[in-house]
Amino acid sequence: MNAMPEAAPADETLLEVNNIEVIYNHVILVLKGVSLSVPKGGITALLGGNGAGKTTTLKAISNLLKSERGEVTKGSIHYRGDKVQHLLPSDLVRRGVIQVMEGRHCFEHLTVEENLLTGAYARTGRGSVSDDLELVYNYFPRLKERRTSQAGYTSGGEQQMCAIGRALMSRPETILLDEPSMGLAPQLVEEIFNIVKSLNEEQGVSFLLAEQNTNVALRFAHYGYIMESGRIVMDGTAEELRENPDVKEFYLGLSGEGRKSFRDVRSYRRRKRWLS
Repeated sequence: MNAMPEAAPADETLLEVNNIEVIYNHVILVLKGVSLSVPKGGITALLGGNGAGKTTTLKAISNLLKSERGEVTKGSIHYRGDKVQHLLPSDLVRRGVIQVMEGRHCFEHLTVEENLLTGAYARTGRGSVSDDLELVYNYFPRLKERRTSQAGYTSGGEQQMCAIGRALMSRPETILLDEPSMGLAPQLVEEIFNIVKSLNEEQGVSFLLAEQNTNVALRFAHYGYIMESGRIVMDGTAEELRENPDVKEFYLGLSGEGRKSFRDVRSYRRRKRWLS
């Protein structure tokens, strides 16, 4: 088992989400006052089950909600102190924020290398593309082996590597990584997370990763937020969350009673303490 990562620097906040609400189709309230922050050089985990609101939170940050008839109706999103929720997604990419979508979404009919090169399309005068391609191959040697293969014929793990590598080609400062473990075997999940850790430590890339696999995410993240039903119900350092008895019971699988609502359990325990 990996040692717990050292705490990320806390002297500079890159991304700050302040009490946002998101509505779809003008009537469906999905996010209900979500607040979180991502420090420079940190790996921050956004945890919770399917439907908790993790993907919607990432899409709100990267301004991809309009294509799904969603919008941020309250609150604000700042990056490096600037309000960014009204920017075009391409403008946010130029500022150094890029999202790796859930489900990988490679261009299936392009080769692996062609997929990677699309990530450098919006770059303007920021170093050698060929040097960055070699950097990606250094972190993902399997992609170099498969560089002439059509991406649609590669494995799920290779497609996830390709999607992350494509994001790296844009020279990002912050990557929003949505469900990197989805559909992958445990060995590949471990490999992907170790690469995320290396990119964070060696290249200084900050990460906000949405993940259902709480156990793995809290071994690699510095800080975590737990979501349920469109709200943040708990946050803390990764170590604090790993040692929290409620998190152990309902998110790390250390209970024989099965997974319950974390919010309900906390309310029940508050009532129990009040009655006693």
